[in-house]
Amino acid sequence: MKVRKAVIPIAGLGTRFLPVTRSVPKALLPVLSTPLIHYAVAEAAECGIETAALVISPGMEGVTAYFESHHGLEQALADRGRDDLLAQQRAIREAVEIVSVVQSEARGLGHAVHLAKSVVGRETFAVILPDDMIWNRPAALQQLMQVHREHGGSVIAARAVAEEVIPSKGIIDAKPIGERVHQVRGLVEKPALEDAPGNLSIIGRYVLHPAVFDHLAAGKAGAGGEIQITDAIAATIGEVPLSACEFEGYHADAGEPQGMLLAALHEAASDRELRQAVLDAIGDW
Repeated sequence: MKVRKAVIPIAGLGTRFLPVTRSVPKALLPVLSTPLIHYAVAEAAECGIETAALVISPGMEGVTAYFESHHGLEQALADRGRDDLLAQQRAIREAVEIVSVVQSEARGLGHAVHLAKSVVGRETFAVILPDDMIWNRPAALQQLMQVHREHGGSVIAARAVAEEVIPSKGIIDAKPIGERVHQVRGLVEKPALEDAPGNLSIIGRYVLHPAVFDHLAAGKAGAGGEIQITDAIAATIGEVPLSACEFEGYHADAGEPQGMLLAALHEAASDRELRQAVLDAIGDW
């Protein structure tokens, strides 16, 4: 069955980016000129997603407004003959159907995903975490969809990580079953280093069987006292197949300032003038 819907949770406080996130949602922070949420929705559209449910906090209506029609701007661009920019603005709002779901209380990623059940229904769906930026063709989510077509069930994006970050990640216990594909035997959210089953970490792309909702409905708190999506996915092992896909592509964790900087540098490197500006600046330092 085609994966038609995606959940994009963006309800976090963005404390690592204070003070700007006092008034600007982290999802609207730009990598150069394009906000994080734009990249996430664009990836969803590229992968054939028809409806994206944005899980937002109260007061984040500006994020959904980003994808609405801005008649004054579009008319001004048309009057000035800026057909290229006009086409870009229309493409933003026409990419996918945007639905917003409000998470009034921060209770974890699993809770945020469960709130979107009314949008998703009982079909396999995608989850995209905008903080995890991944550049590749085919897109990371498309790679997961291919594994889903071949193996069924749920698929999680994975990448080997350094030991020092293992205690802050969801870690995968798995065995290889193909090129860059693993059969998952277990998942551990934020384990102590000595308890980790390996160094393969979950990265923010998922294709999930709807059985995950049955376990999220219990509202059981996990690591950090929050409802963890990792725990709910782990609970489905034995019910539905679960695979991990070591995706191809450049990954930056834009959920923290260093990763946001790396994301901006990666984007700049693809533009000749910006790339040279960066090299000139480094030379001056």
